[in-house]
Amino acid sequence: MGNGLGRKASELKHQGDRLGAKAMHNPWTERLARLGYLAKGVVYAVIGVLALQVAFGSGGRTTDTKGALATLARGSWSKALLAVVAVGLVGYVLWRVVQAWMDPDGKGTDAKGLFLRGFYLVSAAIHAFLALAAFRLVLGTGGTGASGDQSAQSWTARLMSQPFGQALVAVVGLVIAGMGFWQVYKAWKEKFRKKLRLDELRPQQAEWAVRISKLGILARGLVFVLIGGFLVQAALTANPRRARGLDGALETLAAQSHGTVLLALTAAGLVAYAVYMAVEARYRRFLGA
Repeated sequence: MGNGLGRKASELKHQGDRLGAKAMHNPWTERLARLGYLAKGVVYAVIGVLALQVAFGSGGRTTDTKGALATLARGSWSKALLAVVAVGLVGYVLWRVVQAWMDPDGKGTDAKGLFLRGFYLVSAAIHAFLALAAFRLVLGTGGTGASGDQSAQSWTARLMSQPFGQALVAVVGLVIAGMGFWQVYKAWKEKFRKKLRLDELRPQQAEWAVRISKLGILARGLVFVLIGGFLVQAALTANPRRARGLDGALETLAAQSHGTVLLALTAAGLVAYAVYMAVEARYRRFLGA
């Protein structure tokens, strides 16, 4: 019986691997992934531009990814763009699943590789919810829900109510901060370069693409560090209201001394991250190419 179960598990794994390989080499996987990077870039461009407007006193607001979708939903033509973004986000989810399952980037099966592939699955889940929110806005069946701060505080409170809840919140905060530090390291060491076909650009264009990408990844990484720090602070004080989302992190920067400068630099960095996503959409290497 044990051998039968083993054979069945092996057959299921083989079938799963075949399906994964089929999905990985399907040309539509790459097309949807490229659209996904572009869609993600649009979302961050909206967040960055709105924050820049706040910094320069010309309107705008600090918001998170769902708030960016709500901004895109205003107006008939904007809904058409939002529909494209929603489809792109689905493509991004698909690509993240392929990255986690089939490992086209060669992360491996050691502890570090499995952690990064697990992160791809988490990213897929987050963007799946974002895609769902985008489709709901396109169809007019609901809003984007709570703000980033409210959402962060709500799930932090729920997690804290569980056994060892404060410790769990602290771990989540440290993981998010760690992801942020990894982004900073990735930017500093220009680890993203090997995934891009920069040889298709002129040398000066390639250099500017790298500079802007570094700024974008660095800015996003520092925001992640800040969000993770807020979660650790919430855990240490047993106060879920200390948790902050992306919008709260930007508001916190604006409230500091020289806050206008800090917010403007961070917002510009998020716009640069949007440019980096566009560069990935156009020049990323896929499937070992």
